[in-house]
Amino acid sequence: MMISTRGRYALRVLLDLAEHKGEGYIPMKSVAERQELSLKYIERIMPVLSKNKLVEGVHGKGGGYRLSREPSEYIVGEILRLTEGNLAPVSCLECGAKPCERKGQCLTLPMWTEFHQMVNDYFDKITLDDLMNNKI
Repeated sequence: MMISTRGRYALRVLLDLAEHKGEGYIPMKSVAERQELSLKYIERIMPVLSKNKLVEGVHGKGGGYRLSREPSEYIVGEILRLTEGNLAPVSCLECGAKPCERKGQCLTLPMWTEFHQMVNDYFDKITLDDLMNNKI
């Protein structure tokens, strides 16, 4: 399993917004410069975060984005699942996957299932606040 740039950048953008949350709406240009990320790529991620109510955005002069809740209320697992689709290590464990014909005799399925659960449990116990305050 590999987390894509989409998931990693979403975390970095949200962490940047969390670090500057007292400053109101933050232009993505400022975030891109501080985080050394492509503004165009960030602009492709923000609609997903906005649509799912992780951020609030305002267009025009003085516009930008801000967090819609406290950093302690953002679960890393939620963010990664929104941006990555899911965190399944094998296709048969993906959400909505067609049942595998070999499920009954697959000797590796229990291992993949447990690994998938461990990954989700791990990311679901970490918040943006934890990352900001080095609580990991």
